[in-house]
Amino acid sequence: MQPSLTDLTPEDIERFGNDPAGAFAANLQEVKQRIADACARAGRHADEVRLLPVTKTVPARVLRHAYAAGITDFGENKLQEARDKHAALDDLNIDWHIIGHLQTNKVKYLVRFAKEFHALDSIRLAEELNKRLEALGRDLDVFVQVNTSGEASKFGLHPDEVMPFVERLTEYPRLKPQGLMTLALFSSDVTLVRPCFELLRALRDRAVTVHPGLTGLSMGMSGDYEVAIEEGATVVRVGQAIFGPRPTADALYWPGLATRRAPSD
Repeated sequence: MQPSLTDLTPEDIERFGNDPAGAFAANLQEVKQRIADACARAGRHADEVRLLPVTKTVPARVLRHAYAAGITDFGENKLQEARDKHAALDDLNIDWHIIGHLQTNKVKYLVRFAKEFHALDSIRLAEELNKRLEALGRDLDVFVQVNTSGEASKFGLHPDEVMPFVERLTEYPRLKPQGLMTLALFSSDVTLVRPCFELLRALRDRAVTVHPGLTGLSMGMSGDYEVAIEEGATVVRVGQAIFGPRPTADALYWPGLATRRAPSD
C-alpha cells in the first residue's frame, strides 16, 4: 500500500518534495550506480558492497515513502529516535541498524529491535549486550568501531586496542562480529581521508586471523563512500545522498559537493 501524501507536513514537502518516494528511488539508483562504478574502478563486483541507507532526522511519516521506494534497511545513530520510529513503523518489514555510540543503559532498548550494531567499542558494552541478548534468546550482528582518524571527538577503539579486544569477542557468544567500522577524518581532501580507510583495512586483515567472522569493513558515507569502496569497504553508510541535506547544526558543507555531511551521515 502506498503511503498517503496527505500525511506530509508543509515542512516535509519543502524538504523532501511533493513525491518523496520518487525522489528517494531516483537518488537510490544514482548511489547504486556510483557504487557499481567505484567497484569497477577498484576491480571489484558491485555485489561485494552493501548499501546501508542512513535515515537519521527523517521523520517516520516520510520513511513510509522511503519504504515505498524499496528501502527496507534503516540506519539510525540515535537510539531514542530509532525506538520512536520503530514503534511508529512496526507494521512494515524493516531491518533496523544502530550506527552511533551507545551507552550501556540504553542496551536494553536496542536488543529488542535492532538487527545490527555498528559501534561496539568497549568490553563493558559487549558484556551488557551479550547479557541482554541471552535473556531474550537472540543474537546480534556487530561491527567493532575503531577511531582511525585520531580525533578526540570520535568514539571507537584506538588501533592498538583492536587485537586485544578481538581476542575477547568469543567470550560473548550472542554477539556475531561482522567486521570493523570507522568514521574517516571529516575533510574534502582525499589524501587525508584515504589513510583512515587504509588503516581499517589493515587492522581487519590482522583481526580476521584471530576471529574469522571479522571480514567486513563498514566505512564510507555520502562524501567519501567511493574512496572507501576503492579501499575495500563492504558496507557504506549513505544518508544525505539519498535523503538530501539535513536541517541540523552539525551538518558540515563539503566544497564541491552538492550534499551536506554530518558525522554519521
